[in-house]
Amino acid sequence: MTGATHYHIFDTESGPCGIAWTAAGVLRFQLPAEDAATTRRLLLRHLTDAEPAEPPPAVADAVAGAKRYFAGEPADFTRVPLDLSGQSAFFKDIYAAARNVRWGETTTYGALARDLGAGPEGAREVGQAMAKNPVALIIPCHRVLAAGGRIGGFSAPGGTASKERMLALEGVSFAPPAPAQQSFGF
Repeated sequence: MTGATHYHIFDTESGPCGIAWTAAGVLRFQLPAEDAATTRRLLLRHLTDAEPAEPPPAVADAVAGAKRYFAGEPADFTRVPLDLSGQSAFFKDIYAAARNVRWGETTTYGALARDLGAGPEGAREVGQAMAKNPVALIIPCHRVLAAGGRIGGFSAPGGTASKERMLALEGVSFAPPAPAQQSFGF
């Protein structure tokens, strides 16, 4: 972490979100919870001495993007500066690769691992990085799926149902295909 930590709680169409930052960039992002108090508690559970503040311009841009996102409008967070100082070098590489997955697109844990040149155990490490993602949405871990396009896990409030809702905002559906009509030859 670099310097003082500040945070801001804000409303979106999906509920209150929270964001915390240092001079280096966004440190944590809290996806919507049922109320502002829960959002604040979840955001601050790993932070000490964070103070509420109005966001500086780069963080305000991330807040505006989150509001657009939860209103169902495309939002690009690739330029949001991040403070990932507490993360391993490999997790930082995983997060950088995940940031390239755009609105309405998905990838898999295995595909990200292959892109990074990781061996067979790489998909598991990608999954661990996604589960520990401190800035969900900004690093779009919801767009990373299990093998075969299955939804996989999601450690944010609401679990996989939240992941499905977020992907639905982007036009990605997990509805089963309609059964084919069967002819009985009459």
